[in-house]
Amino acid sequence: MSRTSGFFFRHVAQTSEAPLALEIDHAEGSWIYDTTGKKYLDLISGISVSNTGHRHPTVIKAIHRQLDLYLHTMVFGEHIQGPQVQFAQALSARLPSSLQSVYFTNSGAEAVEGAMKLAKRLTGRSGFISFHNAYHGSTQGALSMMGSELFKNAFRPLLPDMHQLEFNSLPALEQIDRHTAAVFVEPVQGEAGVIAGNTAFLKAVRKRCDDTGCLLVFDEIQTGFGRTGKLFAFEQSGVIPDILLCAKGMGGGMPLGAFISSVERMKSLSHDPVLGHLTTFGGHPVSCAAGLASMEVLEKEDLISAVKEKELLFLQLLKHPEIKAVRSAGLLIAIEFENETINRKIIASCMEKGVLTDWFLFNAECLRIAPPLTITENEIRFACEAILESAQLCRK
Repeated sequence: MSRTSGFFFRHVAQTSEAPLALEIDHAEGSWIYDTTGKKYLDLISGISVSNTGHRHPTVIKAIHRQLDLYLHTMVFGEHIQGPQVQFAQALSARLPSSLQSVYFTNSGAEAVEGAMKLAKRLTGRSGFISFHNAYHGSTQGALSMMGSELFKNAFRPLLPDMHQLEFNSLPALEQIDRHTAAVFVEPVQGEAGVIAGNTAFLKAVRKRCDDTGCLLVFDEIQTGFGRTGKLFAFEQSGVIPDILLCAKGMGGGMPLGAFISSVERMKSLSHDPVLGHLTTFGGHPVSCAAGLASMEVLEKEDLISAVKEKELLFLQLLKHPEIKAVRSAGLLIAIEFENETINRKIIASCMEKGVLTDWFLFNAECLRIAPPLTITENEIRFACEAILESAQLCRK
């Protein structure tokens, strides 16, 4: 154990009893390098964060340029900051007319919390609907909507008036009523093991929200910024939410999130009381500069349009008797094995072979694939070879 590792276990709060404890030296493109010089192909992107790869030159250049100008001054107050305005304008240009006002946050969970407040303010209601196996974050409000009792029970009491419905169930939508402030939906449930909402279901949710006067919130924190083959996953169904949540891949590797709605809706946070929602660091100028550069990279290098072809290559290669199912939404892929024990053995074997993978929070028998969108054909083949060899070893 290195000296740094010793300090890590002594002074950095641990959230599991057996952390991976991979000591990072540097990262570049699709690869992470540890302090021994060993390199790992990154198949998880920091949980769908590094969509444009690690340290993309265009993103790094934008960060350096902003560093030479200013860091934090005041985010939500009297200061107009160019990177924040430019990124908000660029996002609005790529979104429907009802999603034109961006409230920047530090993270996805903060975006969820802000959206909850906005929904309560606009509707005057307190009820919220989410779905079984949904993941919306770990802060108090977001945790209250999480669709797993295992992760919630130790922290009760949580917010009242929270209800979880069966995902992709049309009859369940009858429980959305005029007491509901908002319905939070992941167009693709990530931590459930890549379970996509079917178009008929998402359209039915939209209609039920319209009929009962509540708001529809799409949580695209994990699926946004090209992950599924569109800038946002909602584009594939044609269902437009009232509030859109994003983070993770948004900042090009820097901490950044947002909740996005219409200008009129967002105005409700400006009065009675003034400063109805606050953040100190949300929309930090360096993060916004990185986010804008990252989005430009996605488009200029045609990374989003290449997602489906790369997804197809993964699906063609990932065939083995040990694999029970493969589910995908672009470059968000779940490989299902017989049980959690086998999956963990395969993940460990992949790491030995230089491929960094993970499991899903609510589906531990599934292996996670969510690489940088910059991943190459050769890198995909290398990754799949390691997974298949590891699966073969587990059969012996």
